[in-house]
Amino acid sequence: TLPCLPGARPCIPKDFGHGSLVCVCNATYCDTLDPLVLPAAGSYIKYESSKAGKRLERSEGRFQSSLRTPGLLLTLNISTLYQHVKGFGGSLSDAAAMNILKLSQPAQDNLLRSYFSESGIEYNLVRVPMACSDFSVRPYSYDDVPDDYELKHFRLVDEDVKMKV
Repeated sequence: TLPCLPGARPCIPKDFGHGSLVCVCNATYCDTLDPLVLPAAGSYIKYESSKAGKRLERSEGRFQSSLRTPGLLLTLNISTLYQHVKGFGGSLSDAAAMNILKLSQPAQDNLLRSYFSESGIEYNLVRVPMACSDFSVRPYSYDDVPDDYELKHFRLVDEDVKMKV
């Protein structure tokens, strides 16, 4: 497992033009968050990012039972549950894996820590596309032999063996 860094480290923005700011994450530095702490009953914690430069900016507030506040009204009915959230995550395509593998080992560690550790955004799920996706570097499938219903010609490609399995 990757060691967690104590305390939050701020985003160092890098501008790629066209209003596209990203936080620097390299071999020596990556922004981090304080570990998540559940708020007290009746209160909430909000993380906000914006084009104006906010990057997972943390704020706290209290739920109100009156409708006196103008603006957006969010009504929560905590007595009715519709679904169970198993977690949060993202997709790891072969193209993403190829780019991650081109980073130095310390940069890879910082990047993965920023996604999966308590000092990052704490992803706990990853979706891995089967065969190629629209983010693959080339089109491919696992079995291109027509009428091969028994999948006798099924083969994993290098991208899957080296970067997904």
